Amino acid sequence: MDRLAGIRACVFDAYGTIFDFASAAARCSEIPDDKRAALTNLWRDKQVQYTWLRSLEDRYADFWQVTGEALDFTLETLGIATPALRERLMELYLTLSAFPEVPETLRQLKEAGFVTAILSNGSPMMLDAVVRGAGLQDLFDRVLSADAVKVFKTHPRVYEYCQRQLGVRAAQVSFQSSNAWDAYAASAFGMRVVWCNRYGQQRERLPGAPDREVRTLAALPALLAPPA
Repeated sequence: MDRLAGIRACVFDAYGTIFDFASAAARCSEIPDDKRAALTNLWRDKQVQYTWLRSLEDRYADFWQVTGEALDFTLETLGIATPALRERLMELYLTLSAFPEVPETLRQLKEAGFVTAILSNGSPMMLDAVVRGAGLQDLFDRVLSADAVKVFKTHPRVYEYCQRQLGVRAAQVSFQSSNAWDAYAASAFGMRVVWCNRYGQQRERLPGAPDREVRTLAALPALLAPPA
């Protein structure tokens, strides 16, 4: 298979792609074992749903607020809502673990001459905390937040903001996301896309189509021709 050519910037979604959102609940001993998986899944589902709904309603609130509101819904649904548990989980969300292959993958990309960046719904405060907590601050050239344009992915304005900030054309970006909806939207916008399908999702029936599909980011450097 030919390498993707003409790429200048490698841009990554944050949550689920670089950082394991399940690691917050995994490190919280206060959660009953029989509710840990349900909490992780429902929290993430509501978090994403709220970003889409707020974008449709044109009622933007930053990702920290959205994450807290999604957690409130989840804790109440599971019958384990306490102020102390909420506070602990929100703290843990600022120190999510990076997936194991991430540091070496980023090092390889930077050594090859690619610009590396994050493009995330996360607020600037959240992204600064999680990048620093994982020790990745020297491996990203830019960390870009949808907060700058006050709307969430998959709105085209977010992807446009990314290309403008990096000074590249959409086709010069290799965009990586574990979220199929994000991968397809970036492709429809005109970016080249490597879908990191960590969770074995089915292909979406949406505009766009990822150029490549991998299970971990470790496969990424071999898919990209070095920038000229």
